[in-house]
Amino acid sequence: MAKEREKKLFVGILGNYASELKLLLTTLLLLCAVATFLQFIPSRFTISVEQDKILENGIIKRAFNPYGSAAYNFITMGAYRGGLNTFAIIGLASKPLHLYSKPTYECQWLSSSPPHTPITTVGYKILPDWGYGRVYTVVIVNCTFSTPVNAGNTGGKLVLRASTSGGGDTNFNITDTIDVLNESPNSLDLSVFTSPPKYDYFYCGSSLYGNLNPQRVREWIAYHVKFFGPKSHFVIHDAGGVHEQVLEVLKPWMELGYVTLQNIRDQERFDGYYHNQFMVVNDCLHRYKFMAKWMFFFDVDEYIYVPPKSTIKSVLDSLSEYSQFTIEQMPMSSKICLSSDYGKTYRKWGFEKLVYKDSKKGIRRDRKYAVQPRSLYATGVHMSQNLAGKTTHKTEGKIMYYHYHGTIAEKRESCKMLVNSTQLTYEKTPYVLDTTMRDIAGVIKKFELKMIGSRLQKNRQ
Repeated sequence: MAKEREKKLFVGILGNYASELKLLLTTLLLLCAVATFLQFIPSRFTISVEQDKILENGIIKRAFNPYGSAAYNFITMGAYRGGLNTFAIIGLASKPLHLYSKPTYECQWLSSSPPHTPITTVGYKILPDWGYGRVYTVVIVNCTFSTPVNAGNTGGKLVLRASTSGGGDTNFNITDTIDVLNESPNSLDLSVFTSPPKYDYFYCGSSLYGNLNPQRVREWIAYHVKFFGPKSHFVIHDAGGVHEQVLEVLKPWMELGYVTLQNIRDQERFDGYYHNQFMVVNDCLHRYKFMAKWMFFFDVDEYIYVPPKSTIKSVLDSLSEYSQFTIEQMPMSSKICLSSDYGKTYRKWGFEKLVYKDSKKGIRRDRKYAVQPRSLYATGVHMSQNLAGKTTHKTEGKIMYYHYHGTIAEKRESCKMLVNSTQLTYEKTPYVLDTTMRDIAGVIKKFELKMIGSRLQKNRQ
């Protein structure tokens, strides 16, 4: 009886193994067949190998066999509606492809409800990085359809067809089809395009990278929240610079709703100009353009200032006829401080102790800028060249920015030279004493204490 049971068990085990073995062999056979089939399909990455040939006339015809892909055709960061019938797609593309060839873009809208016939338009490309790109350049694709899409709020998706048009290999027109934006039914809020914006003043920051000084970041955000007021918002882009100590000084303002922090570290994979800052600011522009009346572009070692008896509101109201204005720079020494601060510089904030302004005349200095974002198609780092409306540079005396170059990455004491003079020449550069920012430091410190308490009071350099 026991032997009979063992025999049945043995037969059952063999049966199970046989069925599993059959399944395994079938799977392997299928995989081999697929692998064999794929060898005969040309792709952008693998082309069948050709050999050198001797032609009938005795000439040797050399073969050229491509492998791999030097750069991606298109890398998306974001896609955003600009109205009932228009969209902007923000991304990177191969710079040589755009420099030496003529890649094209086609936009399609596929509705979720019948009829499902695609609506198609030509994508208009904008290259906003002034030729600064490296392996990759920034591309903004504008998709404007002849009629509103998803007007019934039934949902659909935007598809980008990016074609190389023979760039890279004239034998092939490689087209990548990319789903860039999906709208689920009843998710589209059309009122955003006509309603007053949520914020009066909006900051779009460039890529933050490197070993930043958290104290300088602390000072910068406290100053600008006070300067721009309660209807302001700041978008910070972390390209590797927001380490734990920097996050600690931003966190209180994030909790109060003033700051949005975006982790963009993955863009470092793609070799573009200066941590892909042109792509980053364009994404910020289009992502938030209907949330802001005015949008500012400047760096975290720069402080916007308007003279006494003016306010940021009164200045911008006087510039409301312009879609864009640029801002004059006040370059400050990052090393020279007052001798009266001897022994207590470590307790002073950066803009409080660095009080000597570069007074060199007759040179062109970089400017930063602000825009009414609904008028822009694309933007840059120092100004936009793709906008509807007027630009003015005549803002001297109305609005300026104090620039403390290099201090944001300096963790040691900034003051390298203490002087007691209203003017001097240092390293062949003339400087004059300017205590404008120093004089308001106390007000900013009290404001920070009122807003977030004493949680950052132990911060130093």
